[in-house]
Amino acid sequence: MKTDNLEGIKLSQLRILVAVAEVGNFSEAALRLEISQSAVSHAIATLEEELGVVLFSRGRHGARLTPIGERVRDHAEEMLKLLDVIGKEVNLTKGLKGGQVRVGVFRSVATRLLPEVIVRLKHYFPDITLTPIEYRDDDRVEQALREGRIDIGFTCIPISESFEGWKLMRDEYVVLLPPKLQRPNAPLTWEELATYPMIMTSRQSELDYCSVLTRQHFAQWGQPINIAYDIQEDSTIISMVERGLGVTVLPRLATEPLPSDIQVCSLPAPLYRHIQVVMLADALHSPAVYAFLDTLKELYPPDTQVTPISSEWRKKVARAIA
Repeated sequence: MKTDNLEGIKLSQLRILVAVAEVGNFSEAALRLEISQSAVSHAIATLEEELGVVLFSRGRHGARLTPIGERVRDHAEEMLKLLDVIGKEVNLTKGLKGGQVRVGVFRSVATRLLPEVIVRLKHYFPDITLTPIEYRDDDRVEQALREGRIDIGFTCIPISESFEGWKLMRDEYVVLLPPKLQRPNAPLTWEELATYPMIMTSRQSELDYCSVLTRQHFAQWGQPINIAYDIQEDSTIISMVERGLGVTVLPRLATEPLPSDIQVCSLPAPLYRHIQVVMLADALHSPAVYAFLDTLKELYPPDTQVTPISSEWRKKVARAIA
């Protein structure tokens, strides 16, 4: 017996052991592994000699594992799985020397979140190229993912089973009011909000998910929306609020950078959109894509709350990588 000298066991012997156990005979295992039957027989015989036990009972109907053979087979499978993990880790590191990541984003993600991710990614992986592609409507992000034009997408709409991902953050809808507006020193009520002219888009299309969500929320609370100015661009809406032409309701992330003199209030009943990171399910992704996702998670833990931007927040990444 040579059980005290297991260093001689080869990984190729373990692969052959697992293959024979799966198919039940030496000849089929040889075909699967693309080696000769004599090589299979020699590997098993040598392994049995080194372990000092019989792994297979041979007979007219093939090869069957003995009780000890079953236990050895189980451990061999675990060892081969660990070897596969090691290989993937090594390949991941090699692959991170370069690569491209195509990211589908909407404006507020592109302006508020993505630059910080790019800074961190470039610090660790300078040879990875990140290409942001802006989309106005969430469904276009999904379409781009399906067509393979982007690797990762940011969206606010519920995703189908064709996609996988996670909720990155919760973005509160806030009310923006003109700087010089005199109002009570108290939380905003529906009654007060109804007295102000509203500036927002009148689009009814399901493609504008933020508008749909706002309308559904107001309807749920029995509140009408009386639009005084029908505007689609967030920057134009904010500019009009700043000039005192009315109020608006926008996700906080979409308001940045916000003029410091504009008043910000929470809705009488809170409303949030959930920004999600999505990929096509079961798709093969490059190591660069996973490097981007890991970097994103480091900077923005899943399902965090968006807070007002500040100069200190802008220095967050600089401090982290200094």
